[in-house]
Amino acid sequence: MKPADSIDSIVLTRAGGATGVVGVICMIAGWLIAGTAGLIGAVIATAIVVIFFTIGQFFLGRVLRSNPQMALTVALMIYLLKVGALFIFIIIFADTTLFDTKVFAATIIACTLAWTAAEMWVFTTTKVLYVDPEAGS
Repeated sequence: MKPADSIDSIVLTRAGGATGVVGVICMIAGWLIAGTAGLIGAVIATAIVVIFFTIGQFFLGRVLRSNPQMALTVALMIYLLKVGALFIFIIIFADTTLFDTKVFAATIIACTLAWTAAEMWVFTTTKVLYVDPEAGS
């Protein structure tokens, strides 16, 4: 990790990349299983997950910079809101004929799990300074 890299940019690149890979796999599988409707469902689901989780990460990063004591509370709130909103999308699109709803739902779940796993991996393997070593000098 370069010193200029923030934890936000690392999470966005690694979790976003992992989610993108899982999304492409779901798109291929959706196309093979349900044809064009499956492909469209997987594309829309992948885009929704990436957009929601990216917005959440940007918001959490702003909170971390301005009020780090609220980080855990805000992170949990954001996560619950994102997952709840994703399930609302699954319910809203349950009867659509624009795309295959089973591929859509499976892709949302797979991409959400991929983002969360990659995010956890980043947080457990990245060393984040909690104290500024030069501040006490």
